[in-house]
Amino acid sequence: MIKNLELGSFIIRLVLGIIFLVHGFTKFQGGIENTAGFFSSIGLPGFLAYLVGEVELIGGILLILGLGTRIIAGAFAAIMVGAIFTVKLKSGFVGGYEFELALLAMSLHLLFSGNQFFAMDNVFVRRKSESQST
Repeated sequence: MIKNLELGSFIIRLVLGIIFLVHGFTKFQGGIENTAGFFSSIGLPGFLAYLVGEVELIGGILLILGLGTRIIAGAFAAIMVGAIFTVKLKSGFVGGYEFELALLAMSLHLLFSGNQFFAMDNVFVRRKSESQST
């Protein structure tokens, strides 16, 4: 039987993965150079746009698949802290950093709890434990 916590974490993992996948995709679809220009305009190095876009896009896919959940969640948490403190904080809570704060909380939940329900990591963990037992 599936524990409620695992099912809840699975839902968070899927939703967070989809959100970041879409946000990463739109950074490239709209022209990553535009995102790099925005980063530069707020005082961040433009090359960070490429890094953030790739982490969001690839990390979103990996999170949906359940590969490296804690690592990806940690990267997403770092991106959200950066977004809150460099862009969103000055706009206040409502209409400002509320969405990023929710994504940060979801990321931290997965960072601390992980999630193995329907996760591809299980395939690799099983193979590793099977090879060690033989």
